[in-house]
Amino acid sequence: MFAALTEPIRRALLDELARAGPATVTELARRLPVSRQAVAKHLGQLTEAGLISLGEPTGRRHPYRLEPAAIRTAQVWLATLANRWDERLAALEHALDATDPNDGDTR
Repeated sequence: MFAALTEPIRRALLDELARAGPATVTELARRLPVSRQAVAKHLGQLTEAGLISLGEPTGRRHPYRLEPAAIRTAQVWLATLANRWDERLAALEHALDATDPNDGDTR
C-alpha cells in the first residue's frame, strides 16, 4: 500500500477521487497532466494495493472509486506509529531536562 503512495501521480489520482467521487480513466486523464495510458497503469497499481476499486459499470462507463477501509487502516497504523514516536520523544525530552546542568539557571 505504501509503495503505491510513493508516486505523486497516484497520490493525485487518490486526491481527485476523494474530491470529485468515482471517475473513469478518461475522466481522470482529462483532469491530470498525464496520458490516459499512464492513468490506467497507475489505477491498476492503486487497485492492486487495495486503495481503490472498479465500481459497477454503467454502459461503457467503468468508474474507479476509493476504498475508505484501506485508507482508514493505513491511517490507524500511521497514527499508532506517530504516537509511539511522540512517547519516545517526550521521554527523551524529560531525560534531557533532568540532566541539563543549566536547568533553573536564569542567567
